Amino acid sequence: MKFATKALIGAATLALMSSTATAQEVSACLITKTDTNPFFVKMKEGAEAKAAELGVTLKAYAGKVDGDHDSQVAAIESCIADGAKGILIAASDTKAIVDAVKKAQEAGMVVIALDTPLDPAEAADATFATDNLEAGRLIGAWAAATMGDGAKDAKIGFLDLVPSQPTVDVLRDQGFMIGFGIDPKDPNVIGDEDDPRIVGHDVTNGNEEGGRKAMENLLQKDPEINVIHTINEPAAVGAYQALKAVGRENDVLIVSVDGGCPGVASVKDGQIGATSQQYPLLMAALGVEAIKKFADTGEKPQPTPGKAFFDTGVALVTDKPAAGVDSIDTAKGTELCWG
Repeated sequence: MKFATKALIGAATLALMSSTATAQEVSACLITKTDTNPFFVKMKEGAEAKAAELGVTLKAYAGKVDGDHDSQVAAIESCIADGAKGILIAASDTKAIVDAVKKAQEAGMVVIALDTPLDPAEAADATFATDNLEAGRLIGAWAAATMGDGAKDAKIGFLDLVPSQPTVDVLRDQGFMIGFGIDPKDPNVIGDEDDPRIVGHDVTNGNEEGGRKAMENLLQKDPEINVIHTINEPAAVGAYQALKAVGRENDVLIVSVDGGCPGVASVKDGQIGATSQQYPLLMAALGVEAIKKFADTGEKPQPTPGKAFFDTGVALVTDKPAAGVDSIDTAKGTELCWG
């Protein structure tokens, strides 16, 4: 009887050890564009919190700057070598990263794009993201409605991300045009439009200094520019600084995408007219859950019905609502913001 009891205890101990070992073996990687942009800082926080909750070992990597493709490739190689079960990635170069992603998938990993769809989107096993086309459409529609009759004679500048035109850049840019009433021509390409209201495009690397320089460049093209679409709020703040330096901060409408706490504060202060708010913590948390489920069951995440990706939501934030455009004010935006 004693022997049987000991055997049962021994078996239970072995089962517990085996279960613990299995839990420890579930590892994941988060690869973001930078580790300084508040959007990706919050994404990392969301992933780390969910990983701790689920017992997943998480390693985080980031590019040195927005657009640092090589560092992201090196990170994928490290994740493969470590035997991770899955990768969450916000890709800097959505086309060039595909070969490295295929290698990870061939090694048995699930690869989930966060925020920025790959090109082609199906190169990832799933995408958890804002509907970036809708985010752009919302700020475009708001800008057009706010300008009223003046929209037909607007002079518009686009402060984009990087020259490689990642999908997030294209979707927000083209979405703005659709919302504003501009024919984007090929919706997969930035810069082929022929609407006379477009002054031009420049790139910002998604930061304040880049936004300031790009705004200065567009002002040289046309000092009477009066609408600015920016890829994100750091670039928008840089644009505002450039406009303030020449005394035009009060007569140029700036719109953006992200909805981070500093960005919402900039809307409240009047530096940005409106921004489309995203939810990066949710993206990352859901991504970690999906990797854990894949490790446990082999199941891959499914998209939102009717869409090619899992939609994590978007809301327009402004204190100057426009007719026909759904929005929330900065008080609500502050409740929901991040970073």
